[in-house]
Amino acid sequence: MTETSDTRSDTGEAPEAARSRLWRLMRYVPLIAPVLLWAVPCWILLHTGQHWPSPVAPIGTALFALGLVGMPLAMAQGHGRRQRDGAAIVGDTLLGGSWVLFTWSVLLGALLRPALAVASVGDGQDRARIVTWAVLGTTAVLLAWGYAEARRVPRVRRLDVELPRLGAGLDGTRVALITDTHYGPLDRARWSARVCETVNGLEADLVCHTGDIADGTAERRRAQAAPLGTVRANRARVYVTGNHEYYSEAQGWVDLMDELGWEPLRNRHLLLERGGDTLVVAGVDDVTAESSGLAGHRAHLAGALDGADPDLPVLLLAHQPKFVDRAAEHGIDLQLSGHTHGGQIWPFHHLVGLDQPALAGLSRHGTRTLLYTSRGTGFWGPPFRIFAPSEITLLVLRSPRGPAAS
Repeated sequence: MTETSDTRSDTGEAPEAARSRLWRLMRYVPLIAPVLLWAVPCWILLHTGQHWPSPVAPIGTALFALGLVGMPLAMAQGHGRRQRDGAAIVGDTLLGGSWVLFTWSVLLGALLRPALAVASVGDGQDRARIVTWAVLGTTAVLLAWGYAEARRVPRVRRLDVELPRLGAGLDGTRVALITDTHYGPLDRARWSARVCETVNGLEADLVCHTGDIADGTAERRRAQAAPLGTVRANRARVYVTGNHEYYSEAQGWVDLMDELGWEPLRNRHLLLERGGDTLVVAGVDDVTAESSGLAGHRAHLAGALDGADPDLPVLLLAHQPKFVDRAAEHGIDLQLSGHTHGGQIWPFHHLVGLDQPALAGLSRHGTRTLLYTSRGTGFWGPPFRIFAPSEITLLVLRSPRGPAAS
């Protein structure tokens, strides 16, 4: 468990200014990134001394050029106004494949080739060709494995979380967490049903979904989301919106989740009582809600806690981990979040870390607040998970004042 401080001072202004400049530069990433993702592997694999037979280099270069042009076009068709699922699948797969190919072209080009030279393995052409085959082999293996990881039902991650203010009557309360299901262009209705069966097997008191239910409108993804209606909880099934709901007619998702029997914690709370003790379970809309322009949608923590006894422990659902700064200011005991996917495809987690204070797992923020960040139950976009496994989480809440109550 890591610890971060929520204390801010004037010395924090310089990092904030640097971060602001960084995000201004990030605006140009959509223009530069595709060129780098395709041009760098093309150069390293085909044009750094391999001296391939005459058809290989021209054909390979043409394929890389086709990928460079085809990927953004397919993604625009798939995720733009037309929302063509077939195009989205092609574009997303090309994006994931090019990211893995780029990563391992750079790594093996920088590390393996010098190692082969030190070991006096072959001449320059031999070493260049070994690197090419090693990159292609590594990429193929990782993509096959990553696809299987993305499509499987997540393993259950179990952990005990002690909350100092939790009453003894609530010791042993079971909280199941799913998040970032991202129902999308690839039909995962059967996968969704199996996830819900797994959640039901946990016999949780409280089942939570912390947003990013799907990519696409509720009408389009209804069949994939429908199994959520079969989820069982001893006390309550609650959810909050994620940023992707606001890309896909968020109110439609609010209405569908209501139809499926899930209770919205949209800037409000409910009370979970057991053994004479009470836990406040609160939730807020995603931080992107206000900019969506939808009436009544915003992240409003004070409103979520309005009327709650300040002496009671609070479990907060907030989609993005970075909301924890506000949670710590309000003395929240435990925040549950998703959003990061644990990076989803290594080493993308380094970029996630620029925007979020935690990647995965349990972390402490300030003197009281704990944050649990799930790596997510599904995947976004590229159908791969590489060194960032998905999860269904079971958190067992523990009180320092008594044994398990059940």
